Amino acid sequence: MKKKLVILTGAGMSAESGISTFRDSGGLWDKYPVEDVATPEAFHRNPALVLEFYNIRRRELIRAKPNEGHAGIADMEKDFDVQVITQNIDNLHEQAGSTKVLHLHGELMKVRSTGDESLIYELPADKPEINMGDKCEKGYQLRPHIVWFGEAVPMITEAAELAGKADIFVIIGTSMNVYPAAGLLDYVKKNVPVYLIDPKDVNTGRYDVFHIKKGASEGVKELRQRLGDPTIGRV
Repeated sequence: MKKKLVILTGAGMSAESGISTFRDSGGLWDKYPVEDVATPEAFHRNPALVLEFYNIRRRELIRAKPNEGHAGIADMEKDFDVQVITQNIDNLHEQAGSTKVLHLHGELMKVRSTGDESLIYELPADKPEINMGDKCEKGYQLRPHIVWFGEAVPMITEAAELAGKADIFVIIGTSMNVYPAAGLLDYVKKNVPVYLIDPKDVNTGRYDVFHIKKGASEGVKELRQRLGDPTIGRV
C-alpha cells in the first residue's frame, strides 16, 4: 500500500508560474486593499469592482502554466497516495495532473449563485468573465466561487481529517499565518515526518520540521530525492 503524502500549498507554490501573491511587496494587497475586493461587505458595497478584480485574476491564470513544482507533485502519485490541500484558488495543480486536490479557499474558474450556493458553474477559458447582470437559472446574480475574508471555510473539516491520516506531511509556499489553514499542522500526528519548502523562514510552531530553503520547483525536486524517488536524476 502506498504511503499517504499530504501536501499543503500556498501562494509560493504558484509564484513561479507568474501568479500574483497578496502578501509580498508589490503583490495584490498593494494594488487592491483586501477590504475592497475580498470580503462580503466589499461585494455588497461595490459588486462591479469585485467582479472585475476576479476577472483580471482569471485572465492572469489563463496565461499561466504549471511550474516544475506542480509537475513534480503530480508525478509523485506514481509512488505515493498524494492528496493536495491548497489555499490557492488557481487550477495549476489540476493542470499539472494532480488527481486529488482540495481547495480550501474556493476556485477561481468557478462561480456560484448568490441565492443558492449549490448552483456552481465552471467558466470556460475563452469566456472567463462574469459581470453585473450575469445570473443563475433561478435569477440570482453570480459571484466568484471564492471564500472571502470573514466567510466560513467549508472544506476545513475534510482537510483536517486528511492531515490526521498523513504518513508524510509537506508544506509548500505558505506563511502559516492564515487560519484556519495554518492550524492543519496541529492535526498531523507527532511521529509523522513534516517537510517545509520555502526560501524564507517560516514559524510552524513545531521543532521537528525539516526545512528545505528553496522555491517550489527546486524544493519539490529535493523533497523527492529525500523521499527516495527513483525517477529523480534519470535522463
